[in-house]
Amino acid sequence: MKRVLLGLLVMASVSCGSMTREGTASSYLVVAAIDAASGADPEDFAGDLESDVVTVVDGVSTIFGDVARVTFVLALKDPGPSASPLTPTPANAITVDRYRVRFIRSDGRNRAGVDVPYGFDGAFTATVFDQTQASFTLVRAQAKAEAPLAALATSLIVVSTIAEITFYGHDQTGREVITRGRVGVHFANWGDPE
Repeated sequence: MKRVLLGLLVMASVSCGSMTREGTASSYLVVAAIDAASGADPEDFAGDLESDVVTVVDGVSTIFGDVARVTFVLALKDPGPSASPLTPTPANAITVDRYRVRFIRSDGRNRAGVDVPYGFDGAFTATVFDQTQASFTLVRAQAKAEAPLAALATSLIVVSTIAEITFYGHDQTGREVITRGRVGVHFANWGDPE
């Protein structure tokens, strides 16, 4: 009897965990694209980011934080029959109000502050009714003054990472929504444009 109860308890906790991850909202977010740009040239977005740990501007070394731009698309969990799909209502809109960035390396060396920059949480607000773009900080300026990035200022080493961004939000009835996206970030003391 104890084994049966323990088994039921484990099954209940596993299903609650998966429901929490998937959310109970009637809609969900798709990360359609993430592009990134150097803080030194924040309008020049690309699929991967060459993050310069030191940028020389008018002969002076400086540090810029880097930015990213995400494109969200709203999708309904139960869109209805294909002949007459339901259109989203205002209650289906999802407001994203924070995000978390964590850096990982493909070689498994992922100690924050030693192998990769520290992860961080950030806040922004973007409400998605159909499709929406929003910009956010991908690499904080202070990360470039901390280990391991600070050491790259005087070396030719490139540290290639994947930035995993988790977006947190809710639909307009308060139900939680979570989604993730990734973008490549390559840290080095890249050559500065003339």
